[in-house]
Amino acid sequence: MKKKKKVFRLGELYCGPGGLACGALRSQSDDGYFSITHAWANDYDLDSCETYRKNICPNNPSSVYCSDVRNLDIKALGDIDAFAYGFPCNSFSNVGEHQGLANEKFGQLYWYGIEVIRHYKPEWFMAENVSGIRSAGANDFMTILKDMRESGYRLVTNLYKAEDYGVPQTRHRVIIVGIRDDIDVEFKVPSPDMFRKCDITSRTALSGIKSNMPNSEVRSLSDTVIRRLSYIKPGQNVWQAEAEGTLPKELCIKTRTKISQIYRKLDPDKPSYTITASGGGGTFGYHWTNRELSNRERARIQTFPDSYEFIGKYSSVRKQIGMAVPCKLSEVVTKAILNSFAGIEYPWVKPNLEEQ
Repeated sequence: MKKKKKVFRLGELYCGPGGLACGALRSQSDDGYFSITHAWANDYDLDSCETYRKNICPNNPSSVYCSDVRNLDIKALGDIDAFAYGFPCNSFSNVGEHQGLANEKFGQLYWYGIEVIRHYKPEWFMAENVSGIRSAGANDFMTILKDMRESGYRLVTNLYKAEDYGVPQTRHRVIIVGIRDDIDVEFKVPSPDMFRKCDITSRTALSGIKSNMPNSEVRSLSDTVIRRLSYIKPGQNVWQAEAEGTLPKELCIKTRTKISQIYRKLDPDKPSYTITASGGGGTFGYHWTNRELSNRERARIQTFPDSYEFIGKYSSVRKQIGMAVPCKLSEVVTKAILNSFAGIEYPWVKPNLEEQ
């Protein structure tokens, strides 16, 4: 009997510029019978929505709802078979205030995803957040998992290290995969072993970028910043250079917040450190040749294809890229989900957060 093809219609909240969708839409099961198509998406940021429309669904721009999720008519979005959401991490990030669910502005936004899965009952969902979600609030993470389980899903929760999966960046994210209770499919965390030989150095990731590629503008820096960077070794930040005593006093930074990203340069022989969405001076990401990274270079580190064009001014594009899920990581996880539904075995590892 010929196997039937299955195309999962994917809905997405907090879609950002489309990193998760980009990876998901280019994945398919090893037998080619299971794949994903875009159904609808939502984000509150206008530039992110325009980027998503241009790259993910150029022939169906009205399927992207640019709206605060609190004003979104969830029941009118349309039927879906799969759902993804990287609910805002502001309340859970270790860099932020770490208020968790107590933060009225961001902490409760995960609940709108719960409303989606309870209303549409997709066959599977994927939720993503920063590693700090595990320790935000007293029992916030457990509350979120409980709400997902009580919505009718079996969960597999894992802390993924993007650099272990072929992404040229040390970016650690919790990803929760839920399979609907009445479906006899078991998802397993894909093993990183098959990616061990990937060259994920910054040098390789940033090679071959041409000036005519979209979002390739390189911002000019002040003479002071250029001088400061010249004293910082590849892989170091300003604090390390200061501790070595090599940084002239007039170039030292006076602040109590010693964030490791400040004036930190990439090491060409190692993966990039985590690309961030926002921050003050010195947090923009710096090349080992004493300049700021371009947005195209940031996109390369986040594994967006070179043809992916981000809409908006320079700072908006930087924010979009920093907030995105690395396309490659999304592709790895969604391919494992599709193989699970196809009944195809693949190398797997035990979830490292299963005891949660």
